Amino acid sequence: MELSELRVFLKVASERSFSRAAMKLHRTQPAVSQSIRRIEESIGERLFDRSTKDATLTEAGRLLREYAERLQRLAEEASTAVKDLRDLRRGRVLIGANEASVHALLPLIARFREAHPMVHVEVRRVPARQIGAEVAQGSLDFGILTFQPSEDNLKSVVLGHDEMVMLVHPDHPLAGSKSVTLAECARQTVIAHNDPSHVRERVLQQFQQEGIPARILISLPSLEGIKRAVAMQLGVAVLPRRCAEAEIARRELVALPMPDLKLRRQVRLVYRKAGHRSHAATAFLGLLSPAAPARKRKASVGATTETA
Repeated sequence: MELSELRVFLKVASERSFSRAAMKLHRTQPAVSQSIRRIEESIGERLFDRSTKDATLTEAGRLLREYAERLQRLAEEASTAVKDLRDLRRGRVLIGANEASVHALLPLIARFREAHPMVHVEVRRVPARQIGAEVAQGSLDFGILTFQPSEDNLKSVVLGHDEMVMLVHPDHPLAGSKSVTLAECARQTVIAHNDPSHVRERVLQQFQQEGIPARILISLPSLEGIKRAVAMQLGVAVLPRRCAEAEIARRELVALPMPDLKLRRQVRLVYRKAGHRSHAATAFLGLLSPAAPARKRKASVGATTETA
């Protein structure tokens, strides 16, 4: 049986008349009767007692009416849900980022939430080395990276730039310096993240190339823990400046440039070139479109340059 035929059945049941139901449905009475017969044939039961003057439901008819009404409500709910997705009153945007990259993403999330407050934005912690593959496979809508992904079917938008700095306590002897060298950093107690990452590897490679040992004497599992340890004067940390902007602004930490590192980074939003994209994901990407309102683009993290 089809949902359209169940609607005919419900109308006959509510009107208690084939002729009145046909009039309300703008159909002929024979067409209505034929729809009812098809349902009866498919379930093998009479739905209406033909011996009565009005369309009185049989026991099977009363039972079917309960299920038909539930099916009709579900169909209406499904239609509304799909419309809500299209109108961005529901839906989800799924983004992969490592802990350091979330800071670059927050301004974009704030802009999206202002425009579409009912859409769920979920940021999952994903190692940078896995993000490109997961976006390419469609398990993530977007990813945040500081390097160009190797996957051919991805494009990227540059959200902004960042640099590696040495974070120290304001009372640290080097706090007043304009910059620090790798050698000066190596003489400090270095507090580092114990989770392998693309940036961590590049920083350690730089130390090795200069023949300078990185004195990592404290390893912690989170950026917040690292910054807190620096604030407690347990050592220094080499991190992206963006990760500590709030602490730097409050003068809880001091960021010292490290020219020797030469790791000025581009923070990129990566996404698939082709393939299905949800209404919510399309709207999220639209925030970075060249056609987006200038007022909104001005609020961005930085320049937005699209690359293949």
